[in-house]
Amino acid sequence: MTAGTGLRVLVAGESWIKHTTHLKGFDQFHTTEYEEGAGEFLACLDRAGMTVTYIRAHEISARFPKTAEELDAFDVVVLSDIGSNSFLLPDETFTRSERSANKLAVLADWTRGGGGLVMIGGYMSFTGIDGRARYGMSPLAPVLPVTLLDHDDRIEASEGVKADVDDPQHPVLGGTPAEWPMLLGYNRIVARPESQVVAHTGDDPLLVVGEAGAGRTVAFASDLAPHWAPPEFVGWPHYQQLWTSILAWAAGAET
Repeated sequence: MTAGTGLRVLVAGESWIKHTTHLKGFDQFHTTEYEEGAGEFLACLDRAGMTVTYIRAHEISARFPKTAEELDAFDVVVLSDIGSNSFLLPDETFTRSERSANKLAVLADWTRGGGGLVMIGGYMSFTGIDGRARYGMSPLAPVLPVTLLDHDDRIEASEGVKADVDDPQHPVLGGTPAEWPMLLGYNRIVARPESQVVAHTGDDPLLVVGEAGAGRTVAFASDLAPHWAPPEFVGWPHYQQLWTSILAWAAGAET
């Protein structure tokens, strides 16, 4: 049986809107494009038989759960390349100065109550580019299996970095090979003493697992899509099994 078959997964982030200025001599004009980076990731979860709800970055204010009851519709929540401000500044508070639920506090409590939480790296994950993701200052920080830097945590590695798997038999890996394709960067994170580093590069963790109360948490320091995850990684024959196993382990449903 495929690990995680039937899991209910909420994925948030991995989308962006791009504004481009075109300069042509005296004249200029602007174009706007919407892009998503999670296509192959979402497709592999679907192929594995998981029920996936995808909340794009600009939809978080309106659609991301505000209560534990809403989160109970899922077995695992995945945050990827989406900063904490998108959760902490809902429309009703930012634009109308109204009180509203702290979505990251709700998510942290839900995780401690038995939920599965996975954070995947990116420019707006963990601490992020120029420190803008800011999860270390959020209510979610205590339930992550890692501690975060207080400054820009990106490690850009255009030459490629090799992942070294510490525990090839760990169920979070689902029996995938210990030799991963090269990665092109990651967020520098520090494993908590009570957590387990499953894979690392150099002195830095890449895949860390842990527990928060009755729940399980996973930190994957690199990306699920370009640019840090190059085509060789996204097209790796074991890409699907790796991710479905990570999510299944977080949900306590590994096989």
